[in-house]
Amino acid sequence: MSKIGLGIVGGGTIAQRVLRHLVQPDVAKRVSLTAICDPVAERARAAAEKFGIARCFNDYQELLACDEVNAVTIASPINFHFQQVRQALLASKHVHCNKTMATTGAEAKELTRLARERNLRLVPSPGEMLRPHNQYIKEVIDRGEIGALCWAVCGAAFGTYHEDERERQGNDVLTNIDPSWYFRKPGGGPLYDMTVYSLTALTGILGSVSRVTALSGTRIKEREFRGKMVSCDADDNTVMLLDFGENLFAFAYGTATGRVTQGFSGNYFGTRGSIVGLTMNGQPLDYPGADIVQRAARVSGDPTVGNQWLLPHINELHRDLPEQHVFEDVMQLIDWIAEGKPSPVTPEHATHVIDIIDAAYRASSTGQTQVLGTTVEAA
Repeated sequence: MSKIGLGIVGGGTIAQRVLRHLVQPDVAKRVSLTAICDPVAERARAAAEKFGIARCFNDYQELLACDEVNAVTIASPINFHFQQVRQALLASKHVHCNKTMATTGAEAKELTRLARERNLRLVPSPGEMLRPHNQYIKEVIDRGEIGALCWAVCGAAFGTYHEDERERQGNDVLTNIDPSWYFRKPGGGPLYDMTVYSLTALTGILGSVSRVTALSGTRIKEREFRGKMVSCDADDNTVMLLDFGENLFAFAYGTATGRVTQGFSGNYFGTRGSIVGLTMNGQPLDYPGADIVQRAARVSGDPTVGNQWLLPHINELHRDLPEQHVFEDVMQLIDWIAEGKPSPVTPEHATHVIDIIDAAYRASSTGQTQVLGTTVEAA
């Protein structure tokens, strides 16, 4: 096919950010923005008009019934992802799903199996092992440059990121989007939303986790958004111990606030040195493109922003737009469909990470260490 007909599922903040990439001329040659759906009809219509999308729906089934839609990118709240991915696969659509594609390991395994059986492409964000610094860290550790690796730490914190997003502060249907779902079950909480990045990188670098134990609960019971109080019941304070086998352990966290790591990068501690953020033994990591990252850091003050620029599809048209990593994952799907080029962003890896999160919640509620039945390579 000359162009991939893409359907956008959800018209909220993430979808609008990614659409800014998808309308750039280098993408428009390959992708046709065929349809968008959102349960708020006015939002779907406004997004379609703003980004030149051919059709708008407020019924997901109508989008899936559209023959011109070859693939969908799902940017709805996480609690809808499992059913929406499943329905898309059953409708013979290829799928990109923003993180995470499900909330339990069993659900994720079902989606992986379904995509394989129907010979459909499924690319679930986040594609953390597309990043050169994570590839380099894996190589350094595998070569033994920091000695025998003993332990690692990764994680992320909510803070007030979603309440403060500038796209949520307006008064029209595209800029007044309520973030309350991030703080409610099912699908809310920092593990599914943020720690998933760190866990994907950690397991991409170290391999599969065999056992998980955890403590978890809701620390912040209410949050304020634009003068209104939002009740919160999703776990926002989780600490996990991960067993990689042969007595190699990691500590991972998804918390309401505070962090002990830089960005979504993990820290790795060996008998002859350590990797902390983007440094090894106190010196900057020398991975391909590190000079670009360092220059970007000097200009922006953000030590990690330049790593987005090193993703395969990020050129000068995309560098100043938000959510480059999500756009990259969408383009991994486009390449796979159009060129038959399998993506390293696999549903098997995503399933294993979801299984870790699911196991952490079970371990916390039961007080028992959980043994995993998935691996990075196969679900």
